Amino acid sequence: MKQHTPLDKVIVTAALTGSLANRKHCPGIPYTPQEISDEAVRAYNSGATIAHIHVRENDGSPSWRPELFQEVTEKTRARCPIMLNFSTGGTDGTIQTRSKAVPLTKPDMVALNMGSMNYAIFSERQKKFLMKTLFLNPFEDIEYLLKLIIDTGAIPELECFDAGHICNADPFIKMGILKPPFHFSLIMGVTGGISATPQNLKNQVGLLPEGAHWQLIGISQEQWPLFDLSLDLGGHVRVGLEDNFYLPDGKMATSNANLVEWAVQRITSRGQKVATIDEAKKLIRGK
Repeated sequence: MKQHTPLDKVIVTAALTGSLANRKHCPGIPYTPQEISDEAVRAYNSGATIAHIHVRENDGSPSWRPELFQEVTEKTRARCPIMLNFSTGGTDGTIQTRSKAVPLTKPDMVALNMGSMNYAIFSERQKKFLMKTLFLNPFEDIEYLLKLIIDTGAIPELECFDAGHICNADPFIKMGILKPPFHFSLIMGVTGGISATPQNLKNQVGLLPEGAHWQLIGISQEQWPLFDLSLDLGGHVRVGLEDNFYLPDGKMATSNANLVEWAVQRITSRGQKVATIDEAKKLIRGK
């Protein structure tokens, strides 16, 4: 069995806005490019080294317009050196539409969903689905986007909602398209994907290629019970209003910075250090 130990330097990612929730759910969610850029700067000043970014129209609806990604890029890079990681995942539009901004904006990283699934929000209190859809990511789309990311000079972030999604990287590694260092995100707690339990996290980590970097993405309050375990197993950290509105004490965050500050404090209280921008780039690029 693979042995996993805590990292000396932990990369902190802030997932700023997402696409599903809105200000009715959490007033702090940014919509406009200016608001998203402001949140990226606040997250950076609080200790984050990567900003994971979706864009929205001014009314909060999800968007894939390249000019919005471009505006976020320009406004953010003018004020801070945080690394930018752009989303391409969604149930609307083609992979070509969702990735059109990548070669135009040249982000540091690009999120790449590694498999198809049922994707839902289920209310235990109401005992009904609040949202359900098919999240389709066939191998053809994965290969198209992987090649586009590499050709652009960005680093793919492999988003995995279940064990099979991790294994879906294997063919691309064997074809020589996907090369180390590998960067996985283990997303846990989405209805339709793997549940957020300690044993499932250990199993997921055990499936990763040797030497892979990874981070836990725990959805909603599922995040905090696994936070320390993920660090114990050698993981990096992602927090942010895309994933979870609430701090561990149950108080709603007013900004992504609140969540980043808590994560940084927890990391350092364990004797670990938060990676700087330069350290994060070296870890991610392997040089």
